[in-house]
Amino acid sequence: MSEFLLLGPVTFHGFELPARIGFGGAQMLAVHRLPGGARVIDAMGPDDAPILWSGAFAGPDAADRARTLDLLREQGLPLPLAWGGFAYLVVIAGFEARYERPNWVPYRIACTVLLDEMQAVETLLVPLATTVLADLGAAAAGTDTGAAQAALAPPGAATPGTAAYGAAVAAVGAAQGTAAAAMAGAGTALMAAPDPATAATAAGQLAQAADASGFLARAAANLANATG
Repeated sequence: MSEFLLLGPVTFHGFELPARIGFGGAQMLAVHRLPGGARVIDAMGPDDAPILWSGAFAGPDAADRARTLDLLREQGLPLPLAWGGFAYLVVIAGFEARYERPNWVPYRIACTVLLDEMQAVETLLVPLATTVLADLGAAAAGTDTGAAQAALAPPGAATPGTAAYGAAVAAVGAAQGTAAAAMAGAGTALMAAPDPATAATAAGQLAQAADASGFLARAAANLANATG
């Protein structure tokens, strides 16, 4: 298991990290049975399985960290989930914790996948730069992507090895940093909200930043996979 696991504003470490995380799912199929036993099968798209894992919060803040995840479950917000080479946008479908002692709270969690952010967008009809610009435009609702969009405009911005490509990669990376900072700030504000109105505002900001993070992660992945 990777030593890095992040879900929304929570970064897991130590005993909180699971030994393994499963991924995958099914393909939605419409099966048409014809006379004589023949079949026509329409593939309707992926149906990702829930992402499940378990661990234990340890240390003096174990209960507080468990409560943070339970609050995120209650909010039902889209959250980025990342580990190793994987990145998703998810909603916490279930979270269970057992308070055994102040410094030891085992937990298990289930996340429903909204978006596989690392899934390559493969099409022969749409240029890579257009695809990346579409994601940057979608991310603009949650963070400032103006510099990144401008960096995609010059010729060669989607061609590895060019100066324009290097500038585009750097600009998208900077936008990711801005979105991550906004998400962390909104998460902190949500945890410290003194009243429901403030909590609702922070929750909305966290949701917008999380959505932006997802689109930016896909834009960065498509740039990284560019072949020129």
